[in-house]
Amino acid sequence: MPLSTSRKQQANIKLAFQDDMLLIEKPDGKQQAFPLAFFPALLNATAEEKEEWELTTTGIRWKKLNVDISI
Repeated sequence: MPLSTSRKQQANIKLAFQDDMLLIEKPDGKQQAFPLAFFPALLNATAEEKEEWELTTTGIRWKKLNVDISI
């Protein structure tokens, strides 16, 4: 069961990729999980591309992959 955790963290948001899931932990401890099948660009992205995210006012954005997730 591969687990890849983003080394980059913003505002205590933690991201991890496990198998075909994106796991997000917010500063308040709440967690969200998203199937990567919902985001084909993330599913097919390299580890380096997955690490290039930024926190926005509404969620998380991977600018190069053109993927936005509201959290």
